[in-house]
Amino acid sequence: MKIVLKLLGGLAVLVLVLVVVAFILPRTYRIERTLVIKAKPEVVFAQFGDLKAWKNWGAWQERDPGMKTTFSEKTTGVGAWSAWESKSEGNGKMTITAVEPAKSATYLLEFPDMGMQSNGSMTLQPAEGGVKVVWVDAGDLGMNPMSRWFGLFLDGMIGPDFEKGLAKMKKLVEAAPK
Repeated sequence: MKIVLKLLGGLAVLVLVLVVVAFILPRTYRIERTLVIKAKPEVVFAQFGDLKAWKNWGAWQERDPGMKTTFSEKTTGVGAWSAWESKSEGNGKMTITAVEPAKSATYLLEFPDMGMQSNGSMTLQPAEGGVKVVWVDAGDLGMNPMSRWFGLFLDGMIGPDFEKGLAKMKKLVEAAPK
């Protein structure tokens, strides 16, 4: 009986330590990946400025070809949105919140099943021989200790998808007739 009580006490202390440490962990996260594409800014911008073009290079659509995607009437510009339903990739909605043609697009991502949202952007910067694409996703994890622990793994989970998507975009754009 003493061993069981010691095990339960040790487990309680461990849980308490994990909760306390969670509140020391960062409340926010930021994932960023970049890649230089040898093309004109307007050609690269067309790949992320139009929500329908994302299916051509996004990592998520490749992993779930059966993903059901719906779009707003217009798929470019502020207010345009796409929503998706996927058994493997989850459900969500992306709404464009700001656009600078041939320069950047900012968007809001919403994941209703997880009660999370984040803000993302794709920005073009001049680079030798083309443009540097900077893809960022950032969000607030709130006060939930589990979310803060989860935040430690987000870069490792989402970053490779950004890298794959950017590489596919580069291949697509650079292979297109000039």
